[in-house]
Amino acid sequence: MWAAVASQPRVLVFVETLGDIGLLAARTLRQALRRPFDVGALTQQIESIGVRSTSVVVLTAVFSSMVITIQFAVQLSRFGAKEWAGNAVGVTLARELAPVMTALMVGGRVGAGIAAELGSMAVTEQVDAIRALGADPVRKLVMPRVLATMIVLPLMSSAAVVIGVLAGAAIASVEPDVSARFFVQAAIRSTTLTDFFSGLAKTFFFAFNIAIVACHVGITTRGGTVGVGRSTTRTVVITSVVTLVSDFFLTKLFLGFGWG
Repeated sequence: MWAAVASQPRVLVFVETLGDIGLLAARTLRQALRRPFDVGALTQQIESIGVRSTSVVVLTAVFSSMVITIQFAVQLSRFGAKEWAGNAVGVTLARELAPVMTALMVGGRVGAGIAAELGSMAVTEQVDAIRALGADPVRKLVMPRVLATMIVLPLMSSAAVVIGVLAGAAIASVEPDVSARFFVQAAIRSTTLTDFFSGLAKTFFFAFNIAIVACHVGITTRGGTVGVGRSTTRTVVITSVVTLVSDFFLTKLFLGFGWG
């Protein structure tokens, strides 16, 4: 009984936080449908979130794809089917590896950046100043970041699939009995549009979750510079866990609808 009583405040805090994030998400969606639309703010966030994350996406796609190509080649060679590694790599990249790894890497960078930026504005009372001037912080600060993340992450994931296949072909060509051309052809032949769009659809959910959590943590930051640091760390941890958990449920959901 005492354990239940002691754990109740933490459970209540968790439920209240989920409620606050849900309300923030609803306000963000409502603001996204209002006009006029601030194209300049959205463009700035796309450049900040997307263009500056290109190097992270490329490096992640190249080396993660090279690793799984080597692993598949070694395991398939036991059955005399090493040349079919391209099939497995293509499907794996399209369905899981590219969307999830891109979300984890870009999400960590983007989430930390959003939390730090909005957290700094919160502790220096800039968010309160926006409210005092009659503007809505959700419209000015949250909505452009959420929409930009939802635009950028699917594009990054699609690029990661292409880059990953090419990187896998490059490392596979080093092995005997496997050519880069055959590897790419096998990857394209085995990867259907359902595989690609199944992975791509996940990135919209990943992006929304990452951005809305980072914005909520940033705006609710308290405690000066120490609080900003804590919020940044919390955001990276929470967004990573949310990405992995949502990936499981989305996979089950898509399989249930026959998209698997």
